[in-house]
Amino acid sequence: MQKRIDLIDLASTPECQRDYVGHLNKLCDTLGVEHATYFAANPISGKMHGFTTYPDDWKSHYVANRLQEYDPTLNSASRSVAPVDWQRLMRDPNYDRVFKDAHDFKLPERGVTVPIRGMFGEIGLLCACSSVPQAEWIKLKRDILGSLLNNAVHLHDAVMNSDPLLKTLRQPKLSSREIEILQWVAAGKSQQDIGDILMISSRTVEVHVRSTREKLCTISTAQAVGRAVSLGLIYPG
Repeated sequence: MQKRIDLIDLASTPECQRDYVGHLNKLCDTLGVEHATYFAANPISGKMHGFTTYPDDWKSHYVANRLQEYDPTLNSASRSVAPVDWQRLMRDPNYDRVFKDAHDFKLPERGVTVPIRGMFGEIGLLCACSSVPQAEWIKLKRDILGSLLNNAVHLHDAVMNSDPLLKTLRQPKLSSREIEILQWVAAGKSQQDIGDILMISSRTVEVHVRSTREKLCTISTAQAVGRAVSLGLIYPG
């Protein structure tokens, strides 16, 4: 069963009161992982955003040695559209450069990076890691991946929307019908249910849903709903 975590706590909290590291800690506790990290750059201001639950001694070492310039969990993973298991990065020439140090700090080597594509092509990254044995990691990753995908979009939007100008520019142009259908999706209705309610074919519903995914730059309908909620286009179901 997919593990879930609340997707509206950040969206409904005033920016000055938001605790992004606290949100990541809650994500770790809920999904059963040890650490989580979010990283992105604001395409308008150029400001870098980074939040992590890693211990302070590792953060200091990481920054002092400029490991962010070599870290494949950020750099290589950012070139992917789909989530990247860190084991796939072992062939990266910089893998040992980062993970040898991480091993010295007794940090997990198993993890996954979820890339997030934004409205301006900006890329955010949500990473989660664990020290469980490989067999357990395969099962854990399968159980939590859906929630990681949805939370990645939600967290990215919350951070990017903290810039008033970027928030205004990031508003996608969804039609009233697309918003209406997405609202019904958020309420848990199937495509057939929505078609019956709106007196249109389920195929037409599917076309509108696909269009909303494209306009919202998401890879799943669940992500589209999460992004629409965080942008204030629809209400949470």
